[in-house]
Amino acid sequence: MADLQDELKTTAEVGELDQPAAVWPEAEQLSPGLPGLPGLPGLPELPELPESAEPDADADPLERAHAFLAGHPVADGYSGLPWALRHLPWFDLELGESAVDTDVPRMREGHVGALFWSLHLPAGLAGDRAVGATLEQLDLVKTVVQAHPEGLRMTHSASEITDARHCGRVAVMLGPAGAGALGDSLGILRNLHALGLRVLTLTGASWASGTGLTRFGEEVLREMNRLGVLADLSGTSEATISRAFAASKAPVLFTRSAARALRPHPANLPDDVLVELGAAKGLCHVPLTAEQTGPSVRDVADHLDHVRALAGAECVGLSGTYDSGAAHPQDLADASCYPNLIAELFSRGWSATDLALLTWGNVQRVLRSADFTARAAQQRRAPSSAKIAELDG
Repeated sequence: MADLQDELKTTAEVGELDQPAAVWPEAEQLSPGLPGLPGLPGLPELPELPESAEPDADADPLERAHAFLAGHPVADGYSGLPWALRHLPWFDLELGESAVDTDVPRMREGHVGALFWSLHLPAGLAGDRAVGATLEQLDLVKTVVQAHPEGLRMTHSASEITDARHCGRVAVMLGPAGAGALGDSLGILRNLHALGLRVLTLTGASWASGTGLTRFGEEVLREMNRLGVLADLSGTSEATISRAFAASKAPVLFTRSAARALRPHPANLPDDVLVELGAAKGLCHVPLTAEQTGPSVRDVADHLDHVRALAGAECVGLSGTYDSGAAHPQDLADASCYPNLIAELFSRGWSATDLALLTWGNVQRVLRSADFTARAAQQRRAPSSAKIAELDG
């Protein structure tokens, strides 16, 4: 790790980033176009897309996609880049790095405005090793971001993501991490949050298994709500999904899940869960992987259509899942390819409003909802001192 940090190099001054053709006024100037979360007074509602931002309907779909994404970039829900970078002796993401699927030039070409960097670990790491490896990845992410200041900026909230975008930087968010990163300690959860973690996957620990959440697992979820750490349910058991829906006061995420009705992958979601997700105002990030969605852009668009139809336009997002070792559909090989997908959705009749929610607005809503829930919970609840031996012993 030290050797990697020593060898990281920043580039000389790079050209000014292309400024977006239009700036969406985000949640500070929201209009009441779509319903906010029921039962949470004061929570910002979703913004409407200004009519003037509609791309020319007569333009080529790919040109329309680029014009649209210039003002409404992609908030990508999952990137495996941290683990991929561990194995490179030297890299430069600002000039371009062919050894990975994601670098600054390709994110600019693909109009990626925000990226969630996964801290997931290979199978077999547990206990202190899992905690240590997670901290090492977290340190690596911060080192990489600091070494690429012209292209990347570390962020911790929806407003910081917006600020990074307005400054021409790609916003980097930390998470998801695996439940094993906690080492069964709520104190470690609080420290990971203080270091920037914002998403935790509820699987891979004794308190979040195939049988669902234990009493300690429910306490972990309550503490996550109090801190503003979002629960990721991709790959979790049906029992965990059901309990998390019932117990979480903040929206839940599926960072890498598509529609099981279209492709029977175990991480994909059945229709009843998608309907329940819509009722809970959660967010399903559909992965751009051939295994989960299919070998073509049209297959990915089919999944997006299906999730939108069942959960609603405000509950579907995008998950590139690049640099995770997964194969990707044709024309979606790396982070530069998002315009191909948006062009396909335009050709299917998706409105600019629904596309703006898909690419950017839904992630903003969920992050702001989690922050709102956390502020409210902190007024009612002190940091938990619960121990797993006390609750599950």
